[in-house]
Amino acid sequence: MAVQFEAFCAGGLAPGWNLLIQGHADSGEDRFEIHFLSETGDIAFHVKPRFSSTTMVGSAFQGGRWGLAELSSIFPLAPGEPFEIEVSSDVEHFHVYAWEHKVLQSPHRQRPLGTITRVCVLSDHLVQGKELAKRGLSWGDQGY
Repeated sequence: MAVQFEAFCAGGLAPGWNLLIQGHADSGEDRFEIHFLSETGDIAFHVKPRFSSTTMVGSAFQGGRWGLAELSSIFPLAPGEPFEIEVSSDVEHFHVYAWEHKVLQSPHRQRPLGTITRVCVLSDHLVQGKELAKRGLSWGDQGY
Protein backbone atom coordinates (compact mmCIF):
# COMPACT_ATOMS: atom_id res chain seq x y z
CA MET A 1 0.00 0.00 0.00
CA ALA A 2 1.12 3.53 -0.68
CA VAL A 3 1.36 6.28 1.92
CA GLN A 4 -1.44 8.68 0.95
CA PHE A 5 -1.04 11.06 3.87
CA GLU A 6 1.40 11.52 6.72
CA ALA A 7 1.44 14.26 9.34
CA PHE A 8 3.78 14.90 12.24
CA CYS A 9 2.08 16.51 15.21
CA ALA A 10 4.31 18.78 17.25
CA GLY A 11 3.45 18.26 20.91
CA GLY A 12 1.47 15.09 20.13
CA LEU A 13 -2.23 14.48 19.95
CA ALA A 14 -4.72 15.76 22.50
CA PRO A 15 -8.44 15.43 23.20
CA GLY A 16 -10.43 17.42 20.67
CA TRP A 17 -8.35 16.70 17.55
CA ASN A 18 -9.96 15.30 14.42
CA LEU A 19 -8.80 13.43 11.29
CA LEU A 20 -11.03 13.50 8.21
CA ILE A 21 -10.29 11.34 5.17
CA GLN A 22 -12.32 11.41 1.97
CA GLY A 23 -11.71 9.15 -0.98
CA HIS A 24 -13.02 6.54 -3.34
CA ALA A 25 -13.09 2.79 -2.68
CA ASP A 26 -12.02 1.63 -6.12
CA SER A 27 -12.62 -2.02 -5.32
CA GLY A 28 -13.70 -4.32 -2.54
CA GLU A 29 -10.13 -5.02 -1.48
CA ASP A 30 -9.08 -4.40 2.12
CA ARG A 31 -6.34 -1.96 1.14
CA PHE A 32 -6.89 1.00 3.44
CA GLU A 33 -5.49 1.65 6.93
CA ILE A 34 -5.09 4.58 9.30
CA HIS A 35 -2.26 4.45 11.85
CA PHE A 36 -1.69 6.74 14.80
CA LEU A 37 1.96 6.21 15.70
CA SER A 38 3.80 6.84 18.96
CA GLU A 39 7.27 8.31 19.37
CA THR A 40 8.61 4.74 19.72
CA GLY A 41 7.03 3.61 16.42
CA ASP A 42 4.25 1.57 18.02
CA ILE A 43 0.83 1.82 16.41
CA ALA A 44 -1.19 3.44 19.19
CA PHE A 45 -4.41 3.06 17.17
CA HIS A 46 -5.02 1.19 13.92
CA VAL A 47 -8.24 1.60 11.92
CA LYS A 48 -9.01 -0.68 8.99
CA PRO A 49 -12.25 -0.92 7.04
CA ARG A 50 -12.64 -4.50 5.81
CA PHE A 51 -14.76 -4.35 2.70
CA SER A 52 -14.57 -8.14 2.27
CA SER A 53 -16.37 -8.77 5.58
CA THR A 54 -18.13 -5.38 5.93
CA THR A 55 -16.53 -4.72 9.30
CA MET A 56 -14.50 -1.89 10.78
CA VAL A 57 -11.49 -2.97 12.86
CA GLY A 58 -9.71 -1.03 15.58
CA SER A 59 -6.57 -2.27 17.32
CA ALA A 60 -3.06 -1.36 18.47
CA PHE A 61 0.41 -2.77 17.82
CA GLN A 62 2.53 -2.19 20.90
CA GLY A 63 5.65 -3.92 22.14
CA GLY A 64 5.84 -6.05 19.00
CA ARG A 65 2.31 -7.48 19.41
CA TRP A 66 -1.16 -6.76 18.14
CA GLY A 67 -3.66 -6.02 20.88
CA LEU A 68 -7.23 -7.20 21.09
CA ALA A 69 -9.10 -6.20 17.93
CA GLU A 70 -12.39 -4.40 18.27
CA LEU A 71 -14.86 -5.12 15.47
CA SER A 72 -17.93 -3.25 14.35
CA SER A 73 -20.49 -4.55 11.87
CA ILE A 74 -21.81 -1.02 11.31
CA PHE A 75 -20.30 -0.44 7.88
CA PRO A 76 -21.85 2.28 5.69
CA LEU A 77 -19.11 1.99 3.04
CA ALA A 78 -19.39 0.23 -0.32
CA PRO A 79 -16.86 -0.88 -2.95
CA GLY A 80 -16.74 1.41 -5.95
CA GLU A 81 -18.24 4.32 -4.02
CA PRO A 82 -16.86 7.49 -2.41
CA PHE A 83 -16.13 7.28 1.32
CA GLU A 84 -15.63 9.56 4.27
CA ILE A 85 -13.97 8.39 7.49
CA GLU A 86 -13.46 10.59 10.52
CA VAL A 87 -11.47 9.75 13.64
CA SER A 88 -11.63 11.94 16.71
CA SER A 89 -10.52 11.69 20.30
CA ASP A 90 -11.74 12.64 23.71
CA VAL A 91 -9.99 12.08 27.04
CA GLU A 92 -10.76 8.34 27.14
CA HIS A 93 -11.51 7.09 23.60
CA PHE A 94 -10.93 7.23 19.88
CA HIS A 95 -14.21 7.57 17.95
CA VAL A 96 -14.51 6.41 14.33
CA TYR A 97 -17.27 7.64 12.02
CA ALA A 98 -18.08 6.68 8.43
CA TRP A 99 -20.43 9.06 6.65
CA GLU A 100 -21.26 10.57 10.06
CA HIS A 101 -22.37 7.17 11.43
CA LYS A 102 -20.46 6.17 14.54
CA VAL A 103 -18.95 2.80 13.73
CA LEU A 104 -16.35 2.24 16.44
CA GLN A 105 -15.24 3.47 19.84
CA SER A 106 -11.93 2.30 21.27
CA PRO A 107 -10.25 3.15 24.57
CA HIS A 108 -6.85 4.81 24.42
CA ARG A 109 -4.13 2.19 24.83
CA GLN A 110 -1.26 4.67 24.60
CA ARG A 111 -0.77 7.10 27.48
CA PRO A 112 -0.21 9.96 27.57
CA LEU A 113 -1.86 10.95 24.29
CA GLY A 114 0.93 13.45 23.68
CA THR A 115 3.26 10.54 22.86
CA ILE A 116 1.22 9.94 19.67
CA THR A 117 3.10 12.17 17.28
CA ARG A 118 2.37 10.91 13.76
CA VAL A 119 -0.64 9.96 11.66
CA CYS A 120 -0.27 7.87 8.53
CA VAL A 121 -2.89 6.83 5.94
CA LEU A 122 -1.96 3.83 3.80
CA SER A 123 -4.12 2.98 0.82
CA ASP A 124 -4.30 1.74 -2.71
CA HIS A 125 -7.64 3.56 -2.97
CA LEU A 126 -7.84 7.13 -4.21
CA VAL A 127 -7.67 9.55 -1.25
CA GLN A 128 -9.00 12.93 -2.35
CA GLY A 129 -9.18 14.97 0.84
CA LYS A 130 -7.45 14.77 4.16
CA GLU A 131 -7.26 17.04 7.16
CA LEU A 132 -5.83 16.70 10.64
CA ALA A 133 -7.02 19.48 12.91
CA LYS A 134 -5.94 20.15 16.48
CA ARG A 135 -6.95 23.08 18.65
CA GLY A 136 -7.72 25.37 15.76
CA LEU A 137 -4.65 24.37 13.71
CA SER A 138 -4.68 22.01 10.74
CA TRP A 139 -2.20 20.03 8.66
CA GLY A 140 -2.91 18.58 5.23
CA ASP A 141 -4.88 19.66 2.24
CA GLN A 142 -8.53 20.51 2.40
CA GLY A 143 -9.33 19.38 -1.11
CA TYR A 144 -13.00 18.71 -0.51
